[in-house]
Amino acid sequence: MSNQHASAERALGTAGPVKRGADAAESRAANRIWWDADADSYHDTHGDFLGAADFVWCPEGLREDNVGFLGEVAGQRILEVGSGSAPCARWLKARGADVTALDISEGMLRHARENNDRTGIQVPLVQASADQLPFAGGIFDAACSAFGAVPFVADVRQVFAEVARVLRPGGRWVFAVNHPMRWIFPDDPGPLGLTVVGSYFDRTPYVEVDAGGQATYVEHHRTLGDYVRALTATGFVLEDLVEPEWPEGHTRNWGQWSPLRGRLFPGTAIFRTRLTS
Repeated sequence: MSNQHASAERALGTAGPVKRGADAAESRAANRIWWDADADSYHDTHGDFLGAADFVWCPEGLREDNVGFLGEVAGQRILEVGSGSAPCARWLKARGADVTALDISEGMLRHARENNDRTGIQVPLVQASADQLPFAGGIFDAACSAFGAVPFVADVRQVFAEVARVLRPGGRWVFAVNHPMRWIFPDDPGPLGLTVVGSYFDRTPYVEVDAGGQATYVEHHRTLGDYVRALTATGFVLEDLVEPEWPEGHTRNWGQWSPLRGRLFPGTAIFRTRLTS
């Protein structure tokens, strides 16, 4: 983890990373406390870049306003999974969508409520895990996630199955995650982040623990093939896999994302899928 997360690590008594697995319950618990502890620092660091009512897909700065991955959103009922402070959901609502924003972290949803009030764009906020969606089946026209939830849940197939359950036939599911190839490099935006140190095929999650061995942060790795197989197994058709190039003149570092690394290999993978009819 980068230094920008030091305050959360101190608050949680993080002792360091360990090489072990983490099941669904432990992953939920760890990431709930992590994002609660990190919410203020995260928004201090990234809030201006993300905005209060903007839809930024990734650190490369790709915006839904420019790419239209979700198509025409006016009149559509849309679920944002892992919404954080819900700037994407507010952007969608401002364009006529009926949006619900979901996140596991009360700390993140506190920022979402504040930004609801600040912008005057009120979106419903739900606290839940992405692998346990608290909604009836077939009620959404589309679902989206911009770096929310998907890498932090132990069973990605369960996440996709839940999204498929709540979508109507033909519904879109578009989500952005850290590009799986980044797993083989150190989490460093500088020259050290250009040297391979691990195996792409090692699915052992990244787990940080406190002095008692309790997980304080969990992030799971899947290969591109893992994602594709999980999608097709749960009824989705992959329409496109977008790997954004680093834009000319974009100088902002975001954790491990940087102009140095971005010029050489992708940092983000955006899956554009549709539920079969």
